[in-house]
Amino acid sequence: MASMMFTDCSSSTTARLLPFRHNPLLCRNNGVVSLRRLVNLSSPRSLRLHSSSSLSPSPTASLATETPAKVIDGKSVAKQIRDEINAEVARMKDAIGIVPGLAVILVGDRKDSATYVRNKKKACDSVGINSFEVRLPEDSTEQEVLKFISNFNDDSSVHGILVQLPLPPHMNEQNILNAVSIEKDVDGFHPLNIGRLAMRGRDPLFVPCTPKGCIELLHRYGVPIKGKRAVVIGRSNIVGMPAALLLQREDATISIVHSRTKNPEEITRQADIIISAVGQPNMVRGSWIKPGAVIIDVGINPVESPRGYRLVGDVCYEEASEIASAITPVPGGVGPMTIAMLLSNTLVSAKRVHNFQ
Repeated sequence: MASMMFTDCSSSTTARLLPFRHNPLLCRNNGVVSLRRLVNLSSPRSLRLHSSSSLSPSPTASLATETPAKVIDGKSVAKQIRDEINAEVARMKDAIGIVPGLAVILVGDRKDSATYVRNKKKACDSVGINSFEVRLPEDSTEQEVLKFISNFNDDSSVHGILVQLPLPPHMNEQNILNAVSIEKDVDGFHPLNIGRLAMRGRDPLFVPCTPKGCIELLHRYGVPIKGKRAVVIGRSNIVGMPAALLLQREDATISIVHSRTKNPEEITRQADIIISAVGQPNMVRGSWIKPGAVIIDVGINPVESPRGYRLVGDVCYEEASEIASAITPVPGGVGPMTIAMLLSNTLVSAKRVHNFQ
């Protein structure tokens, strides 16, 4: 590949809009533009491919091949998980009078960050978790942020602390993240949690939410991982690296493709499972994919279109859906799972602190 640019595609970063003249919506296969989705939306086959109404995900969900690729419906799975969490929160409250609490610290006035924080609050409300929110101006000092973290560390009603990223450039992100108590690090970014994740025989208190959501989707759709070849595209601390560690824990054979990898297409084509997290729209083409592979697409990339813009993943969905056995859509795939895993981690934290089974 002549040029390949990798970026961190976590929810705390904003992808740039690509000009329509280079619109990646027009995925090309062997030099031919695929317009099936754009001009043949009335096709029953096309509608089946993108519909999730018939899916009922469960731990034994089937990967049937009535369509070219089964849609891994993250939105539906996330709702199922939220329902499970809601029931557990209610049971805990009835049994011992404790309600899990999540504190979120937002610094600055970025619209995307404010939206993420608002969505997390709504999610907490939907499952009965108490939410605490601190909003600080852009010019706040690092010491002010650390003071709020210290207060939440000492607050017994708070079981999880999340610092919304990115932080303003004048702040040391690592200092702030490291200040969060490991017992309340529901984002899973504390070095000790990552270190434990990397070590055999050790268990982290928390696993980063997006990678955890990726693995949960594979489990709930009955995708075998043990002994399979898996490729993770991207090596960020937030998604790529912990995703590779989680797959390794599941006894998969792992390769990581990154910006310095030679022959990324050839390596990726060997994979039974692909997790792509690079933030580059439609970078992974059909030629990269082994027939029958399962694809988890973490990328959420806005691209310009005649109607404004739309979101696409790292994987060219049209080409991949003709080759893979199962694939996550964008949007509606990994995104909803990230917040569901944050809620799950907060519940786990509260149950651990109060020794509630």
